[in-house]
Amino acid sequence: MSVVVEIERLTKQYRTRGGSSKEAGKESRPALADVSLAIREGEIFALLGPNGAGKTTLIGCVTGLCVPTSGTARVMGRDVQRDYSFTRRVVGVVPQEINFDPFFTVEECLRFQAGYFGVKLAKARLEELLGALRLEDKRHERTRTLSGGMKRRLLIGKALAHEPRVLFLDEPTAGVDVELRRDLWRYVRILRDRGTTIVLTTHYLEEAEELADRVALLHKGRLLLVEEKEALLKSFGQRTLRLILAQPIHELPDALKLRGARLSDQGRVLEVTQPAGEELGPVLGTMLACGLAVRDVETCRTGLEDIYVQLLHQDHPGARIGT
Repeated sequence: MSVVVEIERLTKQYRTRGGSSKEAGKESRPALADVSLAIREGEIFALLGPNGAGKTTLIGCVTGLCVPTSGTARVMGRDVQRDYSFTRRVVGVVPQEINFDPFFTVEECLRFQAGYFGVKLAKARLEELLGALRLEDKRHERTRTLSGGMKRRLLIGKALAHEPRVLFLDEPTAGVDVELRRDLWRYVRILRDRGTTIVLTTHYLEEAEELADRVALLHKGRLLLVEEKEALLKSFGQRTLRLILAQPIHELPDALKLRGARLSDQGRVLEVTQPAGEELGPVLGTMLACGLAVRDVETCRTGLEDIYVQLLHQDHPGARIGT
């Protein structure tokens, strides 16, 4: 699988403004610090991190919206600074901010957006976008009359109007309802299946867990981790088995102690936590061998949100670069 977005030692340093004359012009903490990253063709790549981590700055550097202090970014093998006219045509961006003329209709916005890239929006393509984003009934309405969720849909339609090979979604579902979010998830998968490479930033961790093939974690401008999502869940995830006992017990059998079991709820619940990749069968076998009667069984798995919090709160998180 070929690489379509390649970032090498990318650094972006902003200078302070205002304040005293001594402070003005000084460089602040880097928004990005020596970030290297390769994003593959046809994958959904989730770029995660808290506010101020550098996610939007990274997107800006790759899409040509801001100039890095040092390092390089390439899209489909072309440098985004030297070959801007090429790289900008193959990239679509859905920004966080609403950014269209309030006096145009939905259809006009899509047609004009395609025209900025020298593309005449074919009728079939227009109908596909309107249908996929459920904007058919709004096509002749002025954008200023749209709800927040409809405006989000239109932003995505604008980014796709010229049929980009790479799509950057910068928190595309922020503030929208669950139904719209799931509609967008469905369409993102369709785009991926057609070969579009998608880079997604989001604060909804279930969104990244649902969609992403790989995950990267940025913190304070530095890349902490790049990993396949499933490998990440397996490596850092845990699974807890909860056995609700028919009769409470006051002390664990030694065999269950060796398995790391613990009692809770005044001896009514037996819990065992272990790495996500390990089988739970041996634990159940030990429990049956001890003669315990079980009324109910529950399991819960560590999700991407738990892993995200765990990694961000490590005392000395080091970069872990996966495949």
